[in-house]
Amino acid sequence: MSAGFQLGVIGSLALSVASSVAIVICNKALMSTLGFPFATTLTSWHLMVTFCTLHVAQRLHFFEPKAIDGQTVILFGLLNGTSIGLLNLSLGFNSIGFYQMTKLAIIPFTVLLETIFLKKRFSESIKLSLLVLLLGVGIASVTDLKLNLLGSILSGLAIATTCVGQILTNTIQKRLKVSSTQLLYQSAPYQAAILFATGPFVDQQLTNRSVFAHKYSAPVLGFIVLSCLIAVSVNFSTFLVIGTTSPVTYQVLGHLKTCLVLSFGYTLLHDPFTLRNILGILIAIFGMALYSYFSVRESKKKSTNDALPVSQMPDKEAEPLLATKDSSDTKKANGLSHDC
Repeated sequence: MSAGFQLGVIGSLALSVASSVAIVICNKALMSTLGFPFATTLTSWHLMVTFCTLHVAQRLHFFEPKAIDGQTVILFGLLNGTSIGLLNLSLGFNSIGFYQMTKLAIIPFTVLLETIFLKKRFSESIKLSLLVLLLGVGIASVTDLKLNLLGSILSGLAIATTCVGQILTNTIQKRLKVSSTQLLYQSAPYQAAILFATGPFVDQQLTNRSVFAHKYSAPVLGFIVLSCLIAVSVNFSTFLVIGTTSPVTYQVLGHLKTCLVLSFGYTLLHDPFTLRNILGILIAIFGMALYSYFSVRESKKKSTNDALPVSQMPDKEAEPLLATKDSSDTKKANGLSHDC
């Protein structure tokens, strides 16, 4: 793994955390202070602004668009839009504690799906670090666990669509060799369309209020615009992180954001905070540190194994090189290897 790539990954992680925390602060002011509770409709506006921004950037040649199979893009966009709507419905029809459990369940289900369908293997160390992380976030954020049939069904659908959507985000970028910007540019209109069509209905069910009947004051409009602008960075960094790392890493990062938001709420907004919250955050941060350590160690180990020098290859692979001693010595010095 090159130094440039590592810096790019660190930069994408930092951008994701900073933009996500910023939009939580903005939306908290918009929804709690200014009384605009229409989260799903607001998300559709986020995606529309994101697409418009990327379209302008493309016309100014900041990136080159790349054609992707239409059916793939449409299905991908609709799946991601549906997952957002289902998560909002899950929050509306479940207790906050059960909703937090739904979000926690995304990591193990993602690991399970990648293991079954992508044949990806996770070491015992990675699994242990994820368990510690989930334990910490659970202690910090989960309160009550009231169950109901409709809420449970919605949560199950939300978990399934979110896991599949994030795995596809990573898979499409790597297999079709498209950048995060290109994929987001192609799929954002479809994600926006499904949320724009269903958002008012979903928000009506959750709030018993109509987004069309709301009185839009100057402060409300100002925070909506600010939220949409920050969302451009959030959406871009989401695709960037999943594309350069993995869906599991993105979920780990999401729980870091949860801990930061809880800490921010206590420090600046004086939200209720208990010893349990503090203990949970500390355990979660320890779990994240373990995950980061084991991920980096395994990445380095994989890079070393993928670039074994000739001297470490099986004898039958090295035999053809014995006739040309100079060539063999040069390759050994440069650490080159032959593919099987």
